[in-house]
Amino acid sequence: MDNSSSGSSDNNDAIVAVNDDIIQPQQPPDVDATSDNSSAREYNGVFEGPEKTLEVCFRRIENKKDNHKLGLRQLQRCELDRLCARACCTILSSISNSHVDAYVLSESSLFVYPHMLVLKTCGTTTLLRVISVLIEMARRSCNLEIDWLGYSRKNFSFPGDQSFPHQSFHQELEYLHSHRNLSERLNGNGYTLGPVTADHWFVFVADHQALRSKDDTDRVLNIMMFDVDPSKSQTFYYQNYNTHDDETKVEETQRISLEMTQKSGIQDLFSEPTIMDTRAFEPCGYSMNAIHDASYSTIHITPESGSSYASFETNQKVSSYTTLIHSVLQTFQPKRFVITLMADELGLQQLTEKSPLAASIAIQKDISFKRSSLASIQVEDDCCCMMGNWVLEN
Repeated sequence: MDNSSSGSSDNNDAIVAVNDDIIQPQQPPDVDATSDNSSAREYNGVFEGPEKTLEVCFRRIENKKDNHKLGLRQLQRCELDRLCARACCTILSSISNSHVDAYVLSESSLFVYPHMLVLKTCGTTTLLRVISVLIEMARRSCNLEIDWLGYSRKNFSFPGDQSFPHQSFHQELEYLHSHRNLSERLNGNGYTLGPVTADHWFVFVADHQALRSKDDTDRVLNIMMFDVDPSKSQTFYYQNYNTHDDETKVEETQRISLEMTQKSGIQDLFSEPTIMDTRAFEPCGYSMNAIHDASYSTIHITPESGSSYASFETNQKVSSYTTLIHSVLQTFQPKRFVITLMADELGLQQLTEKSPLAASIAIQKDISFKRSSLASIQVEDDCCCMMGNWVLEN
């Protein structure tokens, strides 16, 4: 990825979550409403890998003529570029099928469906600044109004590096509730899952949906892996691959991206006819999007020693996550990891396993993990959030 952050490892987010009297200085919301600029931070060898994730669902505004089958996919590239600029990232490449457009970004991924947009950004990006512009674009260009919004992230490893409005979860909530272009449309609530003295998960949900049909279910699994096995991390350093004099830089990057995908075993996580879009970064890092029908999967890796991190996220509607989780963990072999699952009640009912967050996970004979914490909560009407921490047992 476009690595650009640094800082201390103090867990300031945990402090703010417990004591609301400790509040980071913040800009007035009106400043954000008129500015697309953000100061760049010099990269010095560490990077905030865990992503901020924004999922926004829309519904059609009745009594207006429009191409509702395309919905958000009608947005022009210049409009998507503007959204990404608000978050301080850029589009690098894209793939599409009949259901979704998937974009690899300089800082993670963007997925655009007719009535849903999912944006993941890492590092010191300003993801929440996208929302007000997205709502206006959807209304003006696509005849859509907001239906459901979910924002989530793990606590930061380097909270001091973040820019407004992401310097604390308290500040993020203040931004969502007080921004004049958002407050009338996002009457949601914030939640914290997990121990505030260790890895934990922040969630904000605003739900304006009517009752869903039985076919309209949603669930997202996210595996965040830390202290990736060094032999696995080395796969994602650009300098470890040969260069050829007869290649252009674009050709070289495409080849090395493919070699990383094959050598790491990432390609084996997917079966045909999945469409994949891979990207190797200099000096190190890797991103990948995969789409199959209406499902997406995405992987992002920051392999730096001392802050190595790999993530896997998917909205696949599988009946069991056990095999998938084991395969992902086998690919990266971290020392610890966090799994989150956000799903509606109907989506959970479709799972055949008792719980995807097992107390013990063994990926091979001599590698097993023990769950150190588990938390779950129901938010809004029918959205359930689960979060667990695992550490290497042997």
